[in-house]
Formats: sequence, C-alpha cells, structure tokens
Amino acid sequence: MAKLSEYTSFADAQREFSTAKLWEMYDGTPGRFNIGHECIDRWAADPARVAVNIVRAGGIEPVTFREISEQSNRLANYLVARGIKKGARVAFMLEPSKAFYISLFGALKCGAISVPMFTLFGPDGLKLRVNDCTPELLIVNEEKLPVAQEAMAADRIVLDTDLLKAIAEYPATFTPETSANDMAVFQYTSGTTRDLPAAVKHTHRAVVVLTAAALYGTGVRPGDRFFCPSSPAWGHGLWHGTLAPLALGVTTGSFAGKFDAKVFVEALDTLKITNLSAAATHYRMIRNSGVAEQHKFAMQKMSYTGEPIDPDTLDYTQSLFKQSVCSMYGTTEIGVILVNYPGAPDYKVKDGSLGKPIPGMQIEVRAPDGSVCPPDVKGEIVLLRKGEWIPTKDLGWTDADGYFYHGGRADDVIISAGWTISPVEIEQTLLRHETVAEAAVIGVPDGLRGLAVKAFIVAKGGNKDEAHIKELQDFTRQQLSAHEYPRIVEFVDQLIKTPAGKINRKALRDLEAKKLSERTA
Repeated sequence: MAKLSEYTSFADAQREFSTAKLWEMYDGTPGRFNIGHECIDRWAADPARVAVNIVRAGGIEPVTFREISEQSNRLANYLVARGIKKGARVAFMLEPSKAFYISLFGALKCGAISVPMFTLFGPDGLKLRVNDCTPELLIVNEEKLPVAQEAMAADRIVLDTDLLKAIAEYPATFTPETSANDMAVFQYTSGTTRDLPAAVKHTHRAVVVLTAAALYGTGVRPGDRFFCPSSPAWGHGLWHGTLAPLALGVTTGSFAGKFDAKVFVEALDTLKITNLSAAATHYRMIRNSGVAEQHKFAMQKMSYTGEPIDPDTLDYTQSLFKQSVCSMYGTTEIGVILVNYPGAPDYKVKDGSLGKPIPGMQIEVRAPDGSVCPPDVKGEIVLLRKGEWIPTKDLGWTDADGYFYHGGRADDVIISAGWTISPVEIEQTLLRHETVAEAAVIGVPDGLRGLAVKAFIVAKGGNKDEAHIKELQDFTRQQLSAHEYPRIVEFVDQLIKTPAGKINRKALRDLEAKKLSERTA
C-alpha cells in the first residue's frame, strides 16, 4: 500500500489522508514511540547520509544521521548516569551545530524534555523561561555562559565543549523507552494567551501530527533537498525546518549565526536546494541583497509563514525562483492548519491567500455571535478540535472558492520579521530603566519587517534625544533579546488609557494608522 509521502496531488491528499496512514510512515506505535529514533536512528545505517547541512558565514558543515545518532545515544547514556529522570527538562541555548542536534535528540531519547532556547535572549528573557520550566541542565557555549550564569545556578550549567568531552566515554547505543503520550518538547513563545512567555508542551506523538503540515504545508517529500533558515529555537525552525524533514529521512539545511542573505543564496545554489521554507523577512532580505540574480537555483517548492509577504517581494521572489511561494498558516499553540499544497500539480495557488485546510481539519470564519461568516466577510478564524471550536485570535475571511485570507491580529501580539513579540515583556523591561515612568509598546507598519516595535515613553528625566533613545534600546536589547527591542521610540507626556486605567494599545495603533494615512494622502 502506498504511503502518504508517495502522493503529490491535492485530490490524492483529500482522498487518501487519514490519521492511520500517518502512523504507517513511522516505526513506532502509540505504546512505544520516540522522536529521536524516528527522526535520526532509523536513517543512520548509511554512514554517509547527511541529516543537516549547517550554513554559516565560514562555509557549509554537513552532519550525518550516523554522527547525530551515535553522539545523541552517548548523551542519553550520560544523562541517565547523571540522574536525569524521565520528564526532567534539559534546556540548551545553542546555534545550529553538532552540539545542538546532539542535545535535542539525546534528551528526547532518554525520556527527558528538550527545551530549546533562543540564542539572542538576554538574562531577563532567559530567566523568565528558566524559572518557568526549571531545567536540570542548561547547555550553552562559551559566549552565552555569562547570560546563563545570571539566569540560573552554576551547577546546572554545562558548556557544549565540556559536554562533548564528557559523553565520549559512554556507549554509542541506546534504546529509548518512551510512549507517544510522554512529554517531549517545551516550545516557548511570546504567545497570545498570556502576557509573559508560556511553554507550549508537545508529546512525542506531535511529530506524527506534524507530518500532515509537512506533506501539505512545506510539501516535503523523500528526495527533496530542503532548507529552512528560521532558528530551531522557534516553532517554524524546529518543527517544520528540523523534525519534519528528518522524520521523512530528508536532508535539511539550517543557518547558524546572524542571517546573511548573500551567504544564504550562495548556499541555495551550492546545495542545489529544491524545497525552501522561510519567513517572509528572509525573502525580503534576499530581494534587498542585490546578489541573488548572480546565482542559479534548482527550486521546485517554496513556502513561507509567520506574516504576509508584501506584493513587491512576492512578485520578485516568484520571478527569481520561477515557483509559486505558498503561505502556510498556524500558531505555535495549534500548529499549522491552512496550507497551499506546494508541489501539487492540480492546486491553484492564489497570491495573498492562506490557502485551504489540511485534510481532515474543519476551519471556519465566525462572527462575534458565533455564526459562520459568508464569503468576503471578516471574522475570527476558528478550528474544530476534539469537538470544541478553538479561536486562533486572528481575523480573516474566505472567498467564494473556499480560500482563507488573513485579516490581522485579534490581540496585541506583534509579529515582526517573523518573530512573535510580547509588548508587555518589553514594557516591563523598559520600566526597569531609571528614566522611564511609563511605557506602552505596539507594532507599526514597516516595509522590511512587516511590523516594527514602537515604544511610547513617559520619561522621569533625561534629555529626550537620540542618545536617550539609544540608551533605552540598548538596555532592552541586552536584557531581553537582540530582536526584542523598540526600533522606534517616541517620548510623550502621557499615555492613552482605558477608563479602567489600562494602556489602550488599540487606540495607539489607531492613532499611528491615522498619522500614516495623513502622510500618504
């Protein structure tokens, strides 16, 4: 019987898809299942088979399934010997590297919960998450050691180089003893459900569910040469850029260090990448690099997520790669639910559309009274799961052909350059600065990032000049994350507030929209 990965058409997806067929693509059963085995060990027989091509400014480093398998087995044995119990958390704050993949899969194999941390977190950003998940170990490199030491006790911090030396004496074989329902990964997001970061908790079963999004969202199939430049500390980079392709035995690519569009497009050429899944900002940066036209590409399938692509960038990208760029839509909390079926010869991609539901999913646009909105009427996108309608907190609408479209965020969360950013987290950090009396943060339109973070500051003192602005920006960047700071700062005498005394971010957004309209009129 054919596996789901052998079908490519939209019609086949609708006809052949079932949960049972997803399970047929894996070795394990619900009673005995481990992500580490499914993504790595079962593909390790060939010692030359490449799992990940790590791209950085200095070149391309291929890492094989065999290398990751043996080293992650050693780590699993080490963790057990160290007393790490099933369900304990093992966090790691590493760029894509051998140590990253060994940490991710080694913790999963021994039954611990893998917790990837974004490498640009400052001490405040890291401490919030460490206090939430209380890891037994935090694995970092030398550069991030000072940040780690501010966030947690020194006896729970391990340097990646020391770790690789420590595990060398342990056996290169390990048999996982987990089930599909055992907890596997804590994924942090600024999120839409509370003001400070929450861990989205995934079991080992999640990789099976993920396969549907991979097959129909990124279109990944065995034989693809895949690349996802998004950080594997976040949902897109970890689940769609790392676990999904590896689970299908597909070689994936990752980008280490600060993203450089020139290095990236050269790697796409060198590696002859056929399937690319990136954030909208990556495509904008390719367009702005001025060098993409110097390269030749083998692209067959392309996708993006995180935010809409502006029409000019979309036109440029599709002209450059000679392929449709397909949106896939979801959130860290609910996963991907709307896709554009990259590679399906019988599916028409509509520019600007979020696509259609993944097979088996029921999605609607609903009005505030709960009624289903007719085509072209905006409401909230909701998903039926386990008999309950779950709100996405995003607005949208459908057209007469059943395609979905995004109508903006239904809450205050800012999506900038593909990053999900909590305004409250930035506000609270700004309020720690001695010159800040009050602070309010919103997203404002930005040609490169989609939205840029803007802070309104009521100052206690100090000059309201560029030096003061830079001081506040540097302070926030150092405490939270290199991407999580106000790129625009405006000093005001008072903030717009609700009658209850809360900051009225909607009013601030409306005021900014009015200013933009007046400037462009």
